Amino acid sequence: MLSMTTLRYAYYPGCVAQGACRELDLATRAIAPRLDIELIELKQAACCGSGTFKENSWLLEDTVNARNIALAEALELPLLTHCSTCQGVIGHVDERLKEFQRDRPDYVNSINQLLEAEGCHPYRGTTEVKHLLWAIIGDVGLEQLRLRVTRPLTNLRCAAFYGCYLLRAQRTLPFDHPTHPSSLENVFDALGATAVEYSGRTQCCGWPISSYATPAAFRMAAQRLQGAIAAGADCIVTPCPLCHLNLDSRQPEIEHLIGEKLNLPILHLPQLIGLALGLAPHLLGLSKHVVSVEPVLAKLA
Repeated sequence: MLSMTTLRYAYYPGCVAQGACRELDLATRAIAPRLDIELIELKQAACCGSGTFKENSWLLEDTVNARNIALAEALELPLLTHCSTCQGVIGHVDERLKEFQRDRPDYVNSINQLLEAEGCHPYRGTTEVKHLLWAIIGDVGLEQLRLRVTRPLTNLRCAAFYGCYLLRAQRTLPFDHPTHPSSLENVFDALGATAVEYSGRTQCCGWPISSYATPAAFRMAAQRLQGAIAAGADCIVTPCPLCHLNLDSRQPEIEHLIGEKLNLPILHLPQLIGLALGLAPHLLGLSKHVVSVEPVLAKLA
């Protein structure tokens, strides 16, 4: 194995990867040692709220996620997410509070008083919140990733699906552009896969409205799936488990609504990376999807 300094992160799995998308947690943990990554799980962390806390109270959202960030600060490690929604929410809170430390210190002090009253570490603004995609690009590096590929994904045509929160929830993106991203496509290239361009890759999957406007959400998802299929994609790859849920687990219902068979596999980002690193499909939870990934595995075989 190529030598590289071990990268250590305070790992924030999030709710979905410990529930409906357990394969995401499985795949993240599986690829970590292959990339010289050590994950220190934040077992005391709370749900980020998926952006809903602030509908009732900004103070609630900021306090809950200040606590999550403070747990990572106590370890003197960056907080690593693998969910676009978690990244967007926690990353945005971190941005806000770092600005408020300068402009509204009384507000940050009020949050820390709440945290300290519960015996929690105070928020200091001394670390960063980083999605797995940013860690791969900025810390591991695309060249190191390329060197570690043992099973190049030759001839596999991958359509990126970024999701809303990863690109547009934070004011600044470390390794990408909010409307013209390329980070996922750069990862595909490093893995030997071919990136497929289509207009829906930066648009919403429909998940946020799926609980109260289900047909509209399904039509939105159908447009993304149909766009990727029309562009010749063998699969969609997403860094967001909520997007994965809408595009994969709801795909049979989407097909029923639109009267069209789609059958497009949806992969989590670490699953695609794991395949290129030579990991067996069962170690990546690829049997847990609603839409079979067998066409992808057959193409790689």
